[in-house]
Amino acid sequence: MKVILVTGANRGIGFEIVRQLARLGENVILTARDSAKGMGAVEKLASEGLKVHFIHLDITSRQQIFEAVDEVKQRFGKLDVLINNSGIMHKQDRSILQTDDAVISDTLSTNALAPLKVTQAFASIIPRGGRVIIMSSDGGSMSNPIGGWSPVYCVSKSMLNAITRHLAYALSEKGISVNAMCPGWVKTDLGGSGAPLTAEQGADTAVWLATTDKPESGKIWRNRKKIPW
Repeated sequence: MKVILVTGANRGIGFEIVRQLARLGENVILTARDSAKGMGAVEKLASEGLKVHFIHLDITSRQQIFEAVDEVKQRFGKLDVLINNSGIMHKQDRSILQTDDAVISDTLSTNALAPLKVTQAFASIIPRGGRVIIMSSDGGSMSNPIGGWSPVYCVSKSMLNAITRHLAYALSEKGISVNAMCPGWVKTDLGGSGAPLTAEQGADTAVWLATTDKPESGKIWRNRKKIPW
């Protein structure tokens, strides 16, 4: 039974990742920056007969990251899989020429730099054979045509893809795989009601990467298949 931590998991794809992993019998830690919402998510899963653990974590807070690492170490002794799911998309993110500095800074900090900081901190308790999974988007692909939608969000995912590749190289000596994945356009608060995919479908590749035998490293995946960066 793996110890698996999922960031930003009180709703949406993150919540569904936790649910599916708990159904598989894994030892899952649900984290959220809002304790009340996080505990509410844990209670909802408990009503379905699923036991998961909760740790308070705002990924933009260095102090909370270190506190979370200490808590995982004390309660579980290790972390087999880290799933960096948290992310944001601002409604004001409509034009690469006009988006203001605050939106740019918040988006890049939350979507790219925070997962890097979380991984840096948790790497010390991930054993050989452990895994890091990063929620990216094909909007960050450098090979796909530019779509014009939420450009700063897409730039943050391009940055996150680069971080994924460098982390894969840096952690290869410890035998830790690092992969990014694209859930597709999913019907969530972030994706909107017009999205064609369900949260269950969006969570599938992350769950597969967390549980499949001997995963590759330094790749980006969608529908359990490698896609171009």
